[in-house]
Amino acid sequence: MTENLTAVLLILLINALTFGAFWWDKDAARKGQWRVPESRLLWLALIGGSPGAVLAQRFLRHKTRKEPFRTQLMLICAMHAVALAVWFSAPLWAPIALAALSFAH
Repeated sequence: MTENLTAVLLILLINALTFGAFWWDKDAARKGQWRVPESRLLWLALIGGSPGAVLAQRFLRHKTRKEPFRTQLMLICAMHAVALAVWFSAPLWAPIALAALSFAH
């Protein structure tokens, strides 16, 4: 299995787990049972499950108005978007940055 395929499968897995955690929490809320801590839901989003968290919010209508949870999740999503933009734009700016670093020494 290639490294890219492994990375994609891990990302899909963490997003499926995140969606599942949101579903579990929604179901527990309906039944008055033990809930998944918000910190755990946010942690799952932070380690790569933010798309799964946002999809779960929309499809399950869960934690859509809960503050500060909602804002914290959106900040995680924004951080991931910036990280992806930097990652995908690296071929454009990385050679220039490396050349500037080597020139400084």
